[in-house]
Amino acid sequence: MSFTWSATVCATPPKNYWAKIARSLREIYTAPTVEAAETRFGEFASEWRPLYPAMIQSWENAWEEFVPFLEFPVELRRIVYTTNAIESLNARFRRAVRHRGHFPNEQAAMKVLYLLATTRRQNRENMTGQISNWKHALNILTIHYGDRLTATQ
Repeated sequence: MSFTWSATVCATPPKNYWAKIARSLREIYTAPTVEAAETRFGEFASEWRPLYPAMIQSWENAWEEFVPFLEFPVELRRIVYTTNAIESLNARFRRAVRHRGHFPNEQAAMKVLYLLATTRRQNRENMTGQISNWKHALNILTIHYGDRLTATQ
């Protein structure tokens, strides 16, 4: 499940509430257990339902889809819900293709996208695109899903 969903949910309230809502949502999707998430959601719902009932209803309707996310080990959740880098790269791809308009062939388009993906971006916190604590996350993935992982040379 992608947690750009929290950005979608925050699209209804005014921007001055987004930070507070995002903090509350973080407490829900970082909860250690389903019960803790339900408790935190209950608090969230009681606070925000009077102002934004549609936002709360959206969460209630999708709760069954959200609960399996909590089965992931805490270490893996960050990888799952952190999609900003992927969204940023997709936006850059779209912008590059739209800016150039057309390409003489598929290889030219692939070359532009490759160069875009591998170019370091200035003034960025993570210019190389490396995931912090990746080795630890990979170890956790191996423990829980080792039968699905294959070694690469």
